Amino acid sequence: MITIRNMTASEHESIRDLSRLHTRAFPEFFLTQLGVGFLDALYKGYLSDERSGIIVAEDNGKLVGFIAYSYDYPNFYKGLIKNHLFKFAFCSMGAAIRHPSFIKRLLGAFKKSDSVVKNEKYVELASICVDPDMGKKGIGSQLIDHLKGMVDLNKFAYINLETDAVNNDGVNRFYRMNGFKLARSYFSSEGRKMNEYRFEG
Repeated sequence: MITIRNMTASEHESIRDLSRLHTRAFPEFFLTQLGVGFLDALYKGYLSDERSGIIVAEDNGKLVGFIAYSYDYPNFYKGLIKNHLFKFAFCSMGAAIRHPSFIKRLLGAFKKSDSVVKNEKYVELASICVDPDMGKKGIGSQLIDHLKGMVDLNKFAYINLETDAVNNDGVNRFYRMNGFKLARSYFSSEGRKMNEYRFEG
């Protein structure tokens, strides 16, 4: 039986399970290449930040999916940089040595907080991950539904997310099926075409 719940700050020792699941689900993704230690620091940031959090899906107690989100995304990243810069630098050092181009991309990712400032209040669905062995069971939709139920759309204009626009048809279709509408497409600093989706209720 699948259970969806909010992860608590006292569960920080379980963050490694999320990082390992991220690595299995997204083996080729940029953040994965930075290492499990980097992912640990990132997700601990979501768990400890009072304006952010993590929702987990469990199958009889086993982690099978999660969402990381933030009610104050720009300031979340600024807080990570301010409070954990040396930790992130240390964790990503090995990947940067193997792939020097990662340094520019990593700096671009942290500078993202300056480019996502919007006039209205919104919630960012920053990351969603489902165990590859548990596909087609509706876990991703259940996680999103839980987040929708948490967000008061009288106080926040929408739930926002971004994903690759190219060679990513299944993921884009998934978000549309879950009620998200395309707000815009743009090219990132690395030249990737991105789609930005919003759920407004």
